[in-house]
Amino acid sequence: MFPWMTYTVFGVVAALASIALFFFALTRGALLIRGALGQLQHEEAHVYPIYSNMRLIRLVDYQPVIAAILLFQYSRLVSIITHSLKRSNLKGQQVLITSCAFGNVMPRVVKAAVQAGSKKVLVADIIQNELDHAQSKLVEYTGKVDYRRDNAVAMKQADGSVGANVIFFLLHELPHHLKGEALKEAVRVLAPGGKLYLAEFHRPRPWLLRVLSWTYFKVFEPYGLALWDTHDPVDALQAMPGIRCERHVVFFGNFQVIVATKEA
Repeated sequence: MFPWMTYTVFGVVAALASIALFFFALTRGALLIRGALGQLQHEEAHVYPIYSNMRLIRLVDYQPVIAAILLFQYSRLVSIITHSLKRSNLKGQQVLITSCAFGNVMPRVVKAAVQAGSKKVLVADIIQNELDHAQSKLVEYTGKVDYRRDNAVAMKQADGSVGANVIFFLLHELPHHLKGEALKEAVRVLAPGGKLYLAEFHRPRPWLLRVLSWTYFKVFEPYGLALWDTHDPVDALQAMPGIRCERHVVFFGNFQVIVATKEA
């Protein structure tokens, strides 16, 4: 092998290892440290530093980076949600975004909700820095969006107060005992006929992709694998009275968008 090829390969491997170590330190690594220090009891204890520290939020939240993390399926997943929102009649209703998300999903969801007639979009998150960062993305919609510090597993919103609720890649980060609570709250705040849009990881069909996904979860996202079986969101949602679900899977089944409709 030519020397330049050796240096190139070494450089690529070193760069990938550094990126992996960076994300591990700010995801599962942080949870391990908190657990060792007995700091997992607080309601924000499961939130990774990458989602709470403003410097880290600004460092990571770039569309190409976020698209790459979702294997360049990000835009496709968001489009499933926004296309459905645009077809909905949300005139005079509120739309809720439960938990802020990186990338351009929030501007796209707000735009679709406004086009569908929504009078107000509520953005709720347990971390104030996330709300502040989201607000910087939604300056164009000042007056159309309200920002509220709230907990996805114990929302302050009234029963049946929103026509649509969007949750984008939150569930896999919640401890297992909180996943069901978050889904119950997401449904509770829906008005009759309202829809919950839940984008998440899914169990891939091809064995190689399944092995790679399993490894990713084991290293970086310890709460995510349960979505494949014991905590399948569709099973949990359809066990609730009056809920009908549609599951859309993309990229060989690696990702899903669940649309849950509450009976009118």
